[in-house]
Amino acid sequence: MPANEGERARRRLSTEERREQLLSVGAKLFSESAYDDVWVERVAEIAGVSRGLLYHYFPTKREFFAAVVERESERMLRMTAAVPGVPVREQLTAGLDAYLGYVETHAHGFRAFHRADAAGDPAVRRVYRRALAAQERQILAAFAADPEFGPVVESAPEVRLAVRGWLAFTTAVCLEWLGGEGELGRERVRDLCARALLGVLA
Repeated sequence: MPANEGERARRRLSTEERREQLLSVGAKLFSESAYDDVWVERVAEIAGVSRGLLYHYFPTKREFFAAVVERESERMLRMTAAVPGVPVREQLTAGLDAYLGYVETHAHGFRAFHRADAAGDPAVRRVYRRALAAQERQILAAFAADPEFGPVVESAPEVRLAVRGWLAFTTAVCLEWLGGEGELGRERVRDLCARALLGVLA
């Protein structure tokens, strides 16, 4: 086999690998530029594929960005899923550590995810808000199942609003932290976010 054909064969990706590659490129571009300023042709160029192949996976730019947002949402939910039977106070530090690890490792995806709300496309914004609502439900379910915090969640209807506000706070802190050039270490950011959430439910 000629060398160039062998190189092409090594680069051939499975359907799932190609989809993941395209989403990774998209996450980087959407994290750096506004939705309207990202061109699908540029995504295809960076990924080394034809525009037609990209449209085979994602028929429209809207569907492509929505897939980027959904991918990041699923990652965050998996990383911060509650462990049944373990007190929330014990899980909170580990959960925030996992979340901040995700933020560091997938900074482009995290930024792209949170750019979705500013996108002019209503369908993309709906995907983003569904993702936030899933995070909110996951947090509330963990607290509701905890013997210490369960009664508070049941008796205080404002808790849902407080958790929603805490998610916005944590997002702002993490975005600032990513751009802060190491001014605060992960442990200090984690403890800040933990104290804020526990304070909401105190």
